[in-house]
Amino acid sequence: MTLLLKAVTSLLVLCLFPAAQAQTDDYTARIDRLILEKSPRSFNGVILITQHGKTKYSRAVGYADREKKIALKPNDNFRIMSNSKQITAVLILREVEKGTIDLHSPVRKYLPDLPQAWADTVTVHQLLNFSAGITEMDQPLSFPPGTDFLYGVTAYSMLGAIIEKASGQKYIQAANGLFRELGMNSSFCYEEDKNNDVIKGYVNSNNTFTLKQHPVQGAAWLAFIPAGGMVSNASDLNLWDQKLHHGQILTPSAYKLMTSYNIASQHVAFGDEKIGYGYGVYVNDNIPASYIGHSGKGLGFASIKVYFPGKDVDLIVLENQSSEDSALHYHFEIKIREIVMDSSLSR
Repeated sequence: MTLLLKAVTSLLVLCLFPAAQAQTDDYTARIDRLILEKSPRSFNGVILITQHGKTKYSRAVGYADREKKIALKPNDNFRIMSNSKQITAVLILREVEKGTIDLHSPVRKYLPDLPQAWADTVTVHQLLNFSAGITEMDQPLSFPPGTDFLYGVTAYSMLGAIIEKASGQKYIQAANGLFRELGMNSSFCYEEDKNNDVIKGYVNSNNTFTLKQHPVQGAAWLAFIPAGGMVSNASDLNLWDQKLHHGQILTPSAYKLMTSYNIASQHVAFGDEKIGYGYGVYVNDNIPASYIGHSGKGLGFASIKVYFPGKDVDLIVLENQSSEDSALHYHFEIKIREIVMDSSLSR
């Protein structure tokens, strides 16, 4: 980058984000510069960083509706896709606390009508941490249960059905009830044919944006909700993290189960090395910047949500775009996480 280009970029940062001028931290200006970049793609989303419950950084950049040129707001609602999985994991663990679910019982105990022979050996625990080896309901297992990791939708769809069996409620009722209990008043399960308050999602191809429509799927969509069908915003997700990681949703023993692991996997949003997978969360216990988090993408959205327990720092990045080039799905999410990990916030 030439000196002239650096000067212009710095000037743009100061003009677009005046608060950066007064910052003395080591992350605000870096993130501000990053989200102005247009190559290899542009940023369009919301960023929220808190520490000890106090906002350290907040930005909304781009459009909620490109056709109408409606600007994004910090509390706009996004599809959170696979970040939905930790809500499902919590609902399972709350039933475990009540004694209605045993993590190490085979799934046939709760879903007796399953025709698959593997229902007698796969446990609820193995569904939660993706060590069951399930690809599709009508397919044989990819490996003996508990011996490897295979991410997918089917395991969490089954967990949604188990929650219904154990709680006596429809999954949507259980999840939405939890949101209301926690004061997450903007969060909900997306239901077809309802007036869902969620911004538009787009597919980005070389910074040309195409609107992504919701796929009408009926029963298949209902089965998908426990794995990726929820809607939320940055402030609600921050509230979730604050309450989850400070013992206000689960008992200490249930929280330990959720954030412990005996299986590991690599995910592009969290680097090249394998890290632990608990129940609906990745767990990186490397010192000094250990964290607990997850990502989500699809239907024109991408997100990452990461909590750093050692510093009580929470990072949320929500975008209402997904990339046609899959290598760029988490481009900004990765870089923002790296900036936070390399800053005074996590050191």
